Formats: sequence, C-alpha cells, structure tokens
Amino acid sequence: MTRSVRSRVLRAALAGLVVAGLLPAGFSTSSAAPAPSTTSVTTRTITNTSASVTTATELSGPAGDKALRPYMGWSSYSMQVYNPNGGSWITADQLIAQSDAMHAKLQPYGYEYINIDAGWNDGIDAYGRPTPSTKLYPNGLQAVIDHIHDNGQKVGLYAIPGISKAVIDAKLPIYGAPECTTADLPVQPLQKADYWGIGYRMDFSKPCAQKYIDSIADLFGSWGLDFLKFDSVTPGSGISDLSLDARDDVKAWSQALARHKIWLELSWALDINYADTWKQYANGWRIDWDVECYCPGTALTSWPNINRLFPKLAEWWRHAGPGGWNDLDSLDVGNGQMDGLTKDERRTAATLWAVSAAPMYVGNDMTNLDSYGLELLTNREVIAVNQAGRPAHPVSTKTNRQVWYALNPDSSYTVALFNLGQTDADMTVNFADLGLNGSAKVRDLWARKDVGSYASSFTAQDVPIHGVRLLKVTPEKNAAISVNDDDLRVSYAGAWERNKNYEVPAVSQSLTVGVTDSSARSAAGSVTTADLPIRTVEINNNNSQIVYSGNWNYSSGRGLGDYQDDVQWTETNGDSFSYSFVGTGVDYVTETDPGQGDVDIYIDGEFKQTVSTSMDPAQGHNKPQQVVYSISDLPNGSHTIRGVKKSGQFMLLDKLNIRQESLLNPDTAAFDKNAPADVDVTLGRDPGELEGISKAGQDLVKGTDYTVAGNVVTISKAYLAKLPVGNASLDVRFRGDYRDDVHATKADGAAVEFTFTGTGVEWSTALAPDQGEADVYVDGKLVRRVNLHGDVRVTNRTVFSATGLRNGQHVVRIVKVNGEVLRNDTIRYSIAR
Repeated sequence: MTRSVRSRVLRAALAGLVVAGLLPAGFSTSSAAPAPSTTSVTTRTITNTSASVTTATELSGPAGDKALRPYMGWSSYSMQVYNPNGGSWITADQLIAQSDAMHAKLQPYGYEYINIDAGWNDGIDAYGRPTPSTKLYPNGLQAVIDHIHDNGQKVGLYAIPGISKAVIDAKLPIYGAPECTTADLPVQPLQKADYWGIGYRMDFSKPCAQKYIDSIADLFGSWGLDFLKFDSVTPGSGISDLSLDARDDVKAWSQALARHKIWLELSWALDINYADTWKQYANGWRIDWDVECYCPGTALTSWPNINRLFPKLAEWWRHAGPGGWNDLDSLDVGNGQMDGLTKDERRTAATLWAVSAAPMYVGNDMTNLDSYGLELLTNREVIAVNQAGRPAHPVSTKTNRQVWYALNPDSSYTVALFNLGQTDADMTVNFADLGLNGSAKVRDLWARKDVGSYASSFTAQDVPIHGVRLLKVTPEKNAAISVNDDDLRVSYAGAWERNKNYEVPAVSQSLTVGVTDSSARSAAGSVTTADLPIRTVEINNNNSQIVYSGNWNYSSGRGLGDYQDDVQWTETNGDSFSYSFVGTGVDYVTETDPGQGDVDIYIDGEFKQTVSTSMDPAQGHNKPQQVVYSISDLPNGSHTIRGVKKSGQFMLLDKLNIRQESLLNPDTAAFDKNAPADVDVTLGRDPGELEGISKAGQDLVKGTDYTVAGNVVTISKAYLAKLPVGNASLDVRFRGDYRDDVHATKADGAAVEFTFTGTGVEWSTALAPDQGEADVYVDGKLVRRVNLHGDVRVTNRTVFSATGLRNGQHVVRIVKVNGEVLRNDTIRYSIAR
C-alpha cells in the first residue's frame, strides 16, 4: 500500500466517526441544551499597533476579530497518525495531559488552541447532531472542554461536509425547526459530499438544511467551542473539478458559526481558483496535502513534505491577511526523536510557518518536547514575525536557494534565506530585490543578535543544507522603499482586479545573428541563421516554475524520445500541474500510452476541456512528445495553464510550448565579416520600454555597440565584427510593470490608499490610451489631478511626487476620475530615521 493510500485509509477511518449518522443501537435521545441566542457580525476596527494605524475593515469569516492574527496551539492529528492505537488516540486523559503541558511550556508564548481532530464522536442525539464518544471521554467531553478552558485555552473539534444515509433514513426532527426532518436535507438523487464518500450532499436551497447546520453550531456554541476544522472541502481535497463541491457547506457553516464567533478552518489542499470563496467564509484554509509522512512509530513528517510547501506559498501568499490565513498543517518540530527532520530542517520548517503567517499549531506530544524543540517554539522574536501577520513571498523560485521577504508597517523587512539545495552555501539578499534603495541594519532573529549595517546587500555565510537564516532588515536614514501594488499595506476601495491582462510583464527576446566570414570558410562549413517564424519557448517538465500538486515523481534517462529525455509523472487522480506564463498560446506536450487516461485542462482558472492521453494498445506504447492540448488565441499577457489527472494509471508532463508575440522584426539577422554592415531591427514596443541588450550576461554599450532611432535599433558593425563565426544570441530586454503586475479598476471613484511614515512619496504607474485622469490626495488634501493618458502603453512612469513632508505618518490616496481604466503599480516613499 502506498503512503498516500495509507494516509487516506487512516483519515477516512477517523473521519467516518465524525459524520452524524452511524446510528448505533441505543443511540442517545437525550435533550440537548437550548440553542444560544444569535448575534450579528459587524464591521470592526483593526488596529495595527506596530504602525499606530487604525483602519476600518470588515473581517470575513465567522471568528471576527479573533482572527486578526494566525492562531497558535496544538492539534491531535499528527500524534494520532504516529501512534494510531486502533484509530482512537484522543482520550480524555491524553487531552488533559496535552492541555496541562501547553499551559506549563508554551502558553506563556501565545499558544492557546487545543484542537481535537477526527474521531471525537460516536453517535447522534435525537435531532441528528453528533454526540461525543463515551468510551474516549467517560466523564463526558464537556469535562475535557471545561479543563481546557480553565487552563485559559481554547478548544476545537472536527467535522466534514454532508450527512449520512442512516441519519437521512431516520427522519429525525431538527432542533429548533419542528417543520423539518433530516429526510428533507439531501440533494436528490443522492450525491457524494466528501472525498471519502462517507456522507451525502445537503440541498442548501432548502431552509431546513441551513437550520440543521445552525442546530449543530448552536450545540457546539453551548459546549463553549472556539474552533472547528472542516475537512474534505472541495474543490480541493484531491478533487480538482466541481464533481464534488462543498462551497455551499462552507457558506452554511460559516453563517452558523458566526453567531458564536467560532473560528472556521478549512482542509485540505484547497483549490486556489476558489480562494475568494474561502476568504469570504473561513478564517483559514489548508493549501496542501497532509504534512504527516504516515510513518507510525517512526516519524511525524519528512523533509519532502516541508519542501513542497514553498511553491504552494509562492502562489497563495497574497490571499492571507487579517481575518484569514494560509494553513500549512501541523508544525512537527518539537522533538528530534520523532519529527523525521534534521535540526536544520526543523528550524527551516519553523521559519517557513513564521514568515508565512501560517497558524502555528504543534503536532508533537507536548509532554515530551526536547530542549531544541522548545527553543524553536518559544523564540519570541520569531513568534512576533508570525503574529505580525505579514505573509512573506519569494524574490524568485527559479533557484533552490531562495530569498523570501515581507515589508512591515514600520518599514523594516522580514527576510528569510532558505537553502533548499544539497550543499552548504553562502546566500545573499540584495536590498534592491526587496524594493529597498539605501543602507540597512541587519539582525539575526534566531541568534537574537544584531550583525551590522550594510550598504546594499547582506551575505549569510555557510547556510547549511536545508537550513535557513532569518533576518530583520531595517532601512537607515534617507533610504527609499518601493511598495508593489499587491503588498498587504496597500488598500483598495471599489472594484479592483489584479492583472486580468491589464499588466505588461518585463520580457526578453533573443535576436539570433548568424556570423560568417565569406573570405575564409572554416572546416565546419557555412553558418546559417536560425529559422524562427514563430516565437515558441519550450518549458521542460523539470522547470522550477511549474507547480506540482500532489504526489508527483521525476524520471530521467528513459530513452523513449521524451523532450530532454525526462518526464514528471503521477498515479493519483486529482494531482495537478500549473504553470504561469506570458504569451498568446500554450501546448501541453506529453506521452500517450494505454496506461494513461484523461486530463482536465484549465486556462486562467476556467475549465477548457478533457483531453485523452491514452492510446490503443494495438498501436504500441510510450508514444513521446504528443501535443494533446493546444490554445493559440489568448490575449497577449499573463496566463496560467493547469492540468488535472482525471483517470488512467498514469499522467505525465513532458514539456509546455509557450507562444509569445515577437517584439523584434526580424528576430534573425546575418553578418558577414568580409562585408560588414550594421544590423537594423524594428521594435514591437515603444522604444522607451527597451531596457538593454546583452550577450551572455554582458551588456552592450548604448550609443557605441547599438543605437536607437525611433522604433529601430541598430547593432553596430564594429561590435558584430568582434564576434566569432557562428550563431550569436543577443538578449533584447524590455521593461514591464514593477514585478510584472498591476491592480486595475474601471469604476470612477474607486481608490487606492497607502499609509507610510516618511518625508516624501512618489506614485509610478502606466501611461496608456485607455487611461484618463486621477486625483491624488496627501493627508486628505487634494494635491494634484494627474493625466495618465498616453498614445501607447508604457510602463512604470513616475506620475506624481511630493517631497519635503514633515517626518511623520502620512496617507496618500489615489482616486479614479475618468477614462476606461486606472492602473496602480508602485508607491515609493522616503524615510528619515
């Protein structure tokens, strides 16, 4: 049995105890406590004390202001897996022991939630609501809850979507709704409600369905519940289409739990295409599969289960913030004898949870934490990073030595240097990559010491394999900070969207020059220029920008004719790949084989079609480099292709062909040393967007090696004459929007606002034919109306600046006046310390 199958069997066995519907003989029919009265959820004020800024924000999710920061605590599930004991680990005595251990060791540092995962109930009451196990809690679950609360902690339970067939057939009355019975609840004909097929979907178009969920939530409220983990939520949980859809369940539970301000946490591997739904109704959402390695008695987790979170977070970081958080699952770093990680890996995991503002809930047995585990879990400076709620994001994921950072309200940066490689390495953070122009002081947060002041970068020596350095970088006097449009500190009022083809990414294109010498033929023969009628970029399956979700494997040296002789493959339905690109089209290239099946293709989150990667066995096996999906009519801009395994034994990815508009005409040229002549190329973008030309990383000198006149670039014959015979590739680079993205609105009156502490501010954005005017306010006063119209689309132009402000807190606000669209790109401010 594979690890993934084992995990599902165990989780299903535990989850099976949760659905209200086992209906054992002699099930409880005792009356429950009356449902508490309902209260409304209102708009609340969030105060960020570190910046002394108060903004009115309506928090989505049922917990209200309880979810202003990621929660900290403990969950029972990792230990259940480590020591399953017949699937029933969470006894009253064990929960009390964990609560007492938390109270003594971790609670002074902010840990307060005790979350009881699957397997806590074993029946239902007379209204079809779950009842706690009398075997696990002989004195009643309420006694355990009361003990946890007496320790000053919060308590959580577990549920999954749907209702069981037994409860449906029992036709039980619904508490508080005598006109309803459980027979009224399901969708007809019956449909699965969860990944494991334990329960059946409820029809939330019927008021009785919401009343049933309300009755359970009110029961939980009467027990004093603070938290609910809602598992097997789809789309997600191994289901990447809408064949299973629990969004109505999530909405119903959110509404019901809001009456009691109970935190709602969704699980597992939620589909990012529905992130807005999860953010609207929940306080947290698991973004990937279980962190556990399912190695009973051997280990809680393993390094691959930590390592795979990095590309996920690179996608999800923008979606976290006050009210709702990206959940990375249990943090299993408290005891080296059971964690399954090296010391460096344990610290890397703790750092990733901290800088991602992920809920920090321990999976270890808290009665048995080692000294290093306690050191990791109780470092107040690292905890402060987590509780600041500023999700970090990567400078780039194209390398396995990654710099992740977050800009804080006090203008400092949290920076993590993650060495995901196989050797120790020196790692450098260039301040410019953070958006910082100026010098800065650096503090090592794990070491709890200042390490000095640096002009433009900092290098950490010998970061170990799978190790990390966690830094606080504080800009010094007269530094300037550039803030991207998607930064959490930038707030939007009105209808805004990120990108949606309003952006222009920075791109580069190769100009291939065939250099010959007709006066002296070489033994190798003549050289011809490359024939590139269509600009196509081939992306191999092992490209670091491809995000693989699920249990993918890599195979190389196959000798079957695959592109670059390798493929990525998976056996698990629901596993997927996704790749974001700039262009107008894409091909999915794979191998066809009788053992393969169907793949669902999505473009920009929209389902396009199901393609077959199978073939008739009579035609053979392993037919390589087959284009099974192609699209060519996309708007020129940023797009994402996603492929999801639907059937068959295997799914493979060999490569993706990306089609991009050519920005050079022509994109090939010839140069003869015996008859030298300048090479002219016409640009497909405004010449002001040309950033530079280089060969093998060495920039050509503008005005000497090349000149620009109008839309024509001329490569000088003097430069070309120095090149050796052969095909020379010149990289022609075009600028784009800052960090390749913008926020845009079509609504007059829509506004963007940013609060900063400093002495000056600038606003940079695009000029374009579809733009009009915008009003810029500083500290509530209209300072200038700016004209953003341009005959052609150009990027990153400074359109407003204000200097000489008093050194203090200021607010810049930009309001759309007219035009078809307004884009926001970059706000830059200067500080004086």
